[in-house]
Amino acid sequence: MSILPIIEVPDPRLKTISEPVTEFDDELKTLVDDMFETMYDAPGIGLAAIQVGVPKRILVIDLQEPVEHDHEHGEHCDHEHEVVNDPKVFINPEILDPSSDLNSYNEGCLSVPDQYAEVDRPAAITARWQDVNGKRHEAQIDGMLATCLQHEMDHLEGILFIDHLSRLKRKMVLKKLEKQRKDQGIAA
Repeated sequence: MSILPIIEVPDPRLKTISEPVTEFDDELKTLVDDMFETMYDAPGIGLAAIQVGVPKRILVIDLQEPVEHDHEHGEHCDHEHEVVNDPKVFINPEILDPSSDLNSYNEGCLSVPDQYAEVDRPAAITARWQDVNGKRHEAQIDGMLATCLQHEMDHLEGILFIDHLSRLKRKMVLKKLEKQRKDQGIAA
C-alpha cells in the first residue's frame, strides 16, 4: 500500500467530472487500499479518487468512531478512547431520494486544508453504489455518513464544499488558505 499525494485547490483536476468504474479488478482494489491509507494518514474521514488524481467514481469513507471502554466490567485498556476503523467503499455512487430536511455541518476537505465552513445538505438520502467486487448495494443513510457521502460525491462532479458557499465566503476561505500557505512558505 502507498500514501498518494492529495491534490489541493486551485489544481484544475479537482474540477474534473469523474468517469464510472467498469473494471472491478486487482488494480481497483489496490487503488482503494491506497486511498484508505492516504485518508488515514492525512488524517481525514473521506476521500474521492479525483483528490489523488484519479478521475474515477470511487469514494472511501471512515467516520472512525471512538469506542468507550467499560471499566466496570473489568476491561483493561491503556487509553480511554480507542478508534475502531469502519471503512466503507462507494463505487459509482448515486443519490436516489434526498430528504427535504437539511442538516448544517461545519465541513472541511483534504483538498482545501485547514479551512472549514457551514454547508447545508439533505439530512437523509437513499444511496445506491457498488463495492470493490462490483456487487450493488442500496441503503437509507442519514446523519454524518449522509453528509460525508454527499460531500465526497460532489468531488465526482468537480464540486468542492466551498462551491456551496456565497462568493464572498468562498473568497474569504481561499484568502485564508493562501495566507496560510504563504506563512508556511508553500507556493500556491
